Parts: sequence; C-alpha cells; structure tokens
Amino acid sequence: MTNTKQSFKDKWENNQDLTFAETARVGSDIYTWILTRNGFADGDALARFLAEKKRILDAGCGNGRVTNLLRQYAPPSCPIVGIDLVSADIARSNLSHLPNIDIHAGNIMEPLDDLGTFDFIYCQEVLHHTENPKAAFLNLCHILGPGGEIAIYVYKKKGPAREFADDYIRNQISHLSYDEAMKAVSQIAALGERLHDLHIEFDAPAVDVLEIPAGRYSVQRFIYHFFMKCFWNPDLPRQENEAVNYDWYHPELASRHTMPEILGWFQDAGLNVTHQYVDFYGITVRGKKN
Repeated sequence: MTNTKQSFKDKWENNQDLTFAETARVGSDIYTWILTRNGFADGDALARFLAEKKRILDAGCGNGRVTNLLRQYAPPSCPIVGIDLVSADIARSNLSHLPNIDIHAGNIMEPLDDLGTFDFIYCQEVLHHTENPKAAFLNLCHILGPGGEIAIYVYKKKGPAREFADDYIRNQISHLSYDEAMKAVSQIAALGERLHDLHIEFDAPAVDVLEIPAGRYSVQRFIYHFFMKCFWNPDLPRQENEAVNYDWYHPELASRHTMPEILGWFQDAGLNVTHQYVDFYGITVRGKKN
C-alpha cells in the first residue's frame, strides 16, 4: 500500500480552498496555465469549445477548483459531474452555491458505468497518482460517448538532475505525517520565495547531458525546471505555496511520462488526437472518440 490516498485526504482537509479562487481568476498564473496547456487562448475560446457539450465529467475533481472553472464557461444547461476518491465532500461544499453540479465519491480505477456517459471528460493532474495510469485512462474512455473528447494532463519525465532530486526528496518525506511533511516543504517554499525575490534573469547555455535547453530563465524557474521543484507564487498565501510543494513531494504515487507513451494510450483507446502540448512540467493531450 502507498500513502497516496491518505496524502491527498490530508492535503484537501487542511487546505479546502487551495487555489480555488486563483484557478477561476481571469489572468492569474494558474488560470492562464490551465487554458494555455489545453489550447485555449482565453475564456471565450474555452466557452466556444464547451458550447455544445451535453454532459461534462471532472474526473479527480479535488476541491472542485476546475469544476468551478468549467461551470463558469459551460452552458448553464450542461450538467457537470465531479468524482474524487477522498475530497467529494469538500468539493460539494465549495460548489454548493452553483447550479447543475453533481459530485460523487469514487475511484476512477473502478467501474464508472453508474455515472453514465459524457461528451467531455477532463482528467488533469490525476492519472499519475493512480496505481496504473493507463488503465485509469482507458476506464474513463469507456464512459466517453460517441464524438466525445477527453483531455488529460500527466507529469512529464524531466531531466536527470530534477528526476534524481524529486525522487530523493519524495523518499525522505513521503513517510512523514502531514504536519511533519509541511515543515519540510515549508523550507522548499522559502527557497522558492528567496530565489523569486532576486528578480534576476539570465541567458543559460544548453547543457545537453542534463537535458537543459538554452534559453532565458529567471533564477527561480531555472532551478525549478532542471534541479528541484521549489514552487513559489507571490499571488498565493504562504500556506498554499507550501501545500503545492507538498502535493508534488509527499504522495508516493507520482509517475512521470513521455509524449510518445501518452499518444500510445490514445491510439490504444481508438481516439483521434485533437490537441497536444508539452511544457517543462507535464504533457497535455486531448482526443476524440469516433
């Protein structure tokens, strides 16, 4: 058994509003990152994509932050369903003021037929925390209706120095209680803050052996991209910055993937890829069922 279920239970119970407002705030870093990686230039583009959707599933909805974003841009008549293994009650509470949302407690690794079928399934920042990410993906595809689309985001396999540090830190803190782990990641967040506050950018040469491409980076993002995740966003409270670092380093199940691997999943599911995007952190792919 891994600690992953308990890790996320503790995270959401102690941070019920984590990035909830920022995810929906137009122009925030989180809002922009979600839209950009999914191929939407702005909220209007997302609204156009969702305009004809009849049923939407947010698979692994956490505290409901993206469910809220989808509700903001989907037609009011379109039902939105959320499912989460550990935080359904929290999502239900956070979304209670919004219409036409139904939240279920459940495991995306188990049969989902009782949810019905959907013409859009959003499952991002979730699959890599399951025991078998491809099996979970195929399980979701089973409830995708004809012509429906599924959009996923999974962690990308990063350069060797970053992979080594991530595995080392995770091995050091994954056995710790929530409070003990938060003390550890508070130091990581503090490092991110100090590096961010330097406000220094520089032109880095390529270092092929470490898979570092040439480019202009801030000091904080250079360390973040290639050596260790030290997340810091000045628009978030300190505890939320610490919780984001906890989210990365504490759960034992945190697989990383490559684009060819993910495209293979879509091929095996018989889906036509309609969008793909890769950045320093992860892989986003959307595919359509015939």
